[in-house]
Amino acid sequence: MNALIPTLLALALAGTSTSGWAQEAKPYKDGPVTEVSYIKVKPGRFDDYMQFLATTYRANMEAQKKAGLILGYNIYAAQAKTPHEPDLILTITYANMAALDRTDEAEAVMAKLLGNQAAQNKATIERGPMREVLGSELIRELVLK
Repeated sequence: MNALIPTLLALALAGTSTSGWAQEAKPYKDGPVTEVSYIKVKPGRFDDYMQFLATTYRANMEAQKKAGLILGYNIYAAQAKTPHEPDLILTITYANMAALDRTDEAEAVMAKLLGNQAAQNKATIERGPMREVLGSELIRELVLK
């Protein structure tokens, strides 16, 4: 019985110390996720590409927003310092990482707006001569508490 008391005391103290760690809160919470795409517009095609963004791209983004698939989107002009840097940056903001898995819903919105997969592929091919996609990344906002 006397040997049991130190063991129980040790277990109680161990539980107290780990629950202290569990109670420590991060000073931030995970926020929205933004997909950032870096675009280099081909020489002489800036107005053509901006026309595409103002029509087809905007209609798609607005439909995705209305369907609750995205929170928003933006287009930024960038000052390319070398020929291999972007001159436009496109962003699409999602509520969280899980929103990126709603591909079936996003494809349904695009099909309703742009047509079947063949029509979407044709539009992608037509956009090709206007720009080069240099890359993209996902970034997550960290919201301070």
